[in-house]
Amino acid sequence: MAKTEKRPSRAEQKARRPQEILEAAFEEFTAKGYAATRVEDVAARLGVTKGTIYLYFPTKEMLFEEMFRHMSTPFKDVLASVGTVKGSCADRLRALLLLAYAKIPDDRRTRELLRLTLSDGTRFPDIVDRHHDEFIAPLIAAVRALVGEGVSSGEFRRGAAATFPDVVASSILHVTVWRLMFADRKPIDAPAFIEAHFDLALNGLLQRP
Repeated sequence: MAKTEKRPSRAEQKARRPQEILEAAFEEFTAKGYAATRVEDVAARLGVTKGTIYLYFPTKEMLFEEMFRHMSTPFKDVLASVGTVKGSCADRLRALLLLAYAKIPDDRRTRELLRLTLSDGTRFPDIVDRHHDEFIAPLIAAVRALVGEGVSSGEFRRGAAATFPDVVASSILHVTVWRLMFADRKPIDAPAFIEAHFDLALNGLLQRP
């Protein structure tokens, strides 16, 4: 005999409501942008009244800011897994960049948050700064540290790429923007692109005999 699925209690439903609102807000804001999204739209998507939304988030601005915070996973937390990778600096740099590709252009949430940062960032400068501090700065710092270690050990040569390692990760943003612009209309061969990126970046960094 099949088990009857237990319905969540009223208290459990109430505890889950803010998260459900923020996830519905994410879908509305990413589909329409900040200006065109109405609180009524978020309520309709969730099947509740507008008053329910305002009960948890008194203004549209607060709803947007909390949605952004809720949907963001700080990149510095994800980077912790790179520390377990063994091998040369080139091997570890490759692993780091692969992780960044998976976390940024391949992750819909991160990709759409970037779209909102670009489209509505002037309205919410604090969100733009937080996006930089939680996503861009940790990645660049990790790349800079690995490149610096490689230069010190003699594995990487001293040159422009080592002096300004941001360029080593710049192709990740290229793929992200491409997908935001074209979606599935002009698909990009991601594996081939990534290999081309590694070939260009690592051969530019590696020390010549």
